Amino acid sequence: MERIVSLLPSSTEIVCALGLEPQLVGRSHECDHPASVVALPVCSEPKLDALASSREIDRRVKELVRDGLSVYRVDAERLRELQPDVILTQDQCDVCAVTPRDLREALAEWLGAQPRVISLEPQTLGDVFADLRRVATTLGVEERGAALVRELSGRIAEIGEVTGALAPRPRVACLEWIDPLMADGSWMPELVRLAGGDSLLGTQGARSPWTSFEALAQADPEVIVVMPCGFDLSRTRREAGALVEHPGFPGLRARREGRVALVDGHQYMNRPGPRLVESLEILAEILHPSRFDFGHRGLGWEWL
Repeated sequence: MERIVSLLPSSTEIVCALGLEPQLVGRSHECDHPASVVALPVCSEPKLDALASSREIDRRVKELVRDGLSVYRVDAERLRELQPDVILTQDQCDVCAVTPRDLREALAEWLGAQPRVISLEPQTLGDVFADLRRVATTLGVEERGAALVRELSGRIAEIGEVTGALAPRPRVACLEWIDPLMADGSWMPELVRLAGGDSLLGTQGARSPWTSFEALAQADPEVIVVMPCGFDLSRTRREAGALVEHPGFPGLRARREGRVALVDGHQYMNRPGPRLVESLEILAEILHPSRFDFGHRGLGWEWL
């Protein structure tokens, strides 16, 4: 039985969805789902204050990246104590989670056989499912991976069958950061389309772009989804002031019509794992509230 350390919340969720939670021996500081994994030893930590304001977090992250430094610190001694056979990490975003570079530094003085490192880099929904299959194959449960992908794809198809026939399709702006503003990218425009909307600011499969309030106002979306990466619903509500207090905010169509949604971006939307299906359900509830009610309102999202 292989010992697994997951340094990415989504890969932790993948391992657990594959029925391999008993093989997990360590996690990242952000891995918290399912709740039982919180008891595992923590093998990473951020080099910045996660409780700082959106603006301050952005400033500090840019400083670290500009200086060629990692945003995270890997506990090399803890890893050696845990003796994992497999370590799961990501190469999609330097500021989202521990990267292969961080691991190389942590494993540089490793004595004996080094663990296998599986690095995930999804940019689309198809990539997420491919990563899920790759993790399953690497961990010796290929059939479980195939079955899980079939289940998740089936749930997505059921929603798509309904939204595909809906008209009109609301014009949507998703915001992955508040101060400064960042639009959506990677799999998010795809999820918006599957939920029955049209993404205005992001491009499917591309990096999330920085944007401005002027660009948001010019796009004049019918729906705005505020879903900052790493912030739960209460934190999103507090940080939304940076957007709400902009003098032009009351004039936005989505605000006038009461269609600005706040989402738990820590648990949903920004984790490329099994719960992207729940993220799709949340978007469907937001965009077409008269057609969908999966029970996420008040838990995973709320109206501003």
